[in-house]
Amino acid sequence: MTAGGAVTAGGAVTAGSAVTAGSAVVPGVTRIAVLRANFLGDLVLTLPALAALRSAYPAAEITLLGAPLHADLLGGRPGPWDRVVVVPPWPGVRDAPGAGRDTPEVRRFLVQQRAEGYDLALQLHGGGGNSNPLVSALGARVTAGARDAGAPPLDRWLPYSSDQHEVFRCLELAGLVGAAPVTLEPRLDLVPADVAAADDVLPAGPGPLVALHPGARDPRRRWPAACFAALAGELATAGAQVVLVGSGDDDRRAADAIRAATTAPLLDLVGRLPLGALAGVLARCRVVVANDSGPRHLAEAVGTATVGVFLEHNLLNAGPLTRRRHRVAVSTRTTCPACGVDQARSRCGHDRSLVADVPLETVRAAALDLLGDGGPSVHAAAAALPAPARQPLGRVAR
Repeated sequence: MTAGGAVTAGGAVTAGSAVTAGSAVVPGVTRIAVLRANFLGDLVLTLPALAALRSAYPAAEITLLGAPLHADLLGGRPGPWDRVVVVPPWPGVRDAPGAGRDTPEVRRFLVQQRAEGYDLALQLHGGGGNSNPLVSALGARVTAGARDAGAPPLDRWLPYSSDQHEVFRCLELAGLVGAAPVTLEPRLDLVPADVAAADDVLPAGPGPLVALHPGARDPRRRWPAACFAALAGELATAGAQVVLVGSGDDDRRAADAIRAATTAPLLDLVGRLPLGALAGVLARCRVVVANDSGPRHLAEAVGTATVGVFLEHNLLNAGPLTRRRHRVAVSTRTTCPACGVDQARSRCGHDRSLVADVPLETVRAAALDLLGDGGPSVHAAAAALPAPARQPLGRVAR
């Protein structure tokens, strides 16, 4: 059903009309492309929508058009996808040096993807100003996704709103093509290589592990290193082995600052773990304490309890949906500590933390509560491996 538009015989909707909830399954679908080519946390939040697509189209081949990190994490891993194809640099989708819509790499990519003969292409990558043209260029029989003001329409679309949780946004968009939710919380299976990689770097003793991730892509979302250091001391006193995880220069600097500010014994794995190994390490932990970041999302997806430090707006968009095993410590601050500009309205250019005032006691109490919850030192998802894969392993195309 459409709002002001007509459905064609092939299931498409005339341009310029938004589709209401309850859209029908597209008939005759054998190949599906899904565009989501941004960061780790964004990928995790997409997993329930991919599961919905798999349930609605069990016999179709599902291709995730993603970023290199998605190929690294998902290649060879069971899940509601059949393969991962890396999207070339495209402005606003994969921003990288030389990004463009008509580069030789993009032209080769589009020729290859059009030859796939997609029946359905679903855009889960933002408001569509940059991503909808890419999805349209795939040549799929039916396209669907979000549409922000000024973005070109797809065959089936819903208005984009920034004030919506990403899990629900992606599920609602999957609903445009008749894919009903089968789960709300993201889940990612481990593979034997994840467990082996974790075993290589983690202690074999029975003590519970707690991972700290002090980084975040946006520096305004970073809880101070001094707070993480104080928390590490409290956790070590409670009998936990504290592990530092992360990647990149910013995480390295934060980890060094934590180590300098505490005498607690720390296992520093920052910069040492590929994504699969990180998944294995997080699954072995009793608790993960992190900012609003990809590793926190990944920890939740592999089934580990988490404590997340959030800005209120980001909690709305990307926070955990349940609280029994996923606690949050929230800052409502929006004014820049350096200049006082309200960053809820515009970015001032300063990178001072907006979550620095989140009390240590709030995070400590949540972490210790989860630590004492009696969860396994080795998470059940890891303990069950190695074991035969329950479904064919995904393939990666680069």
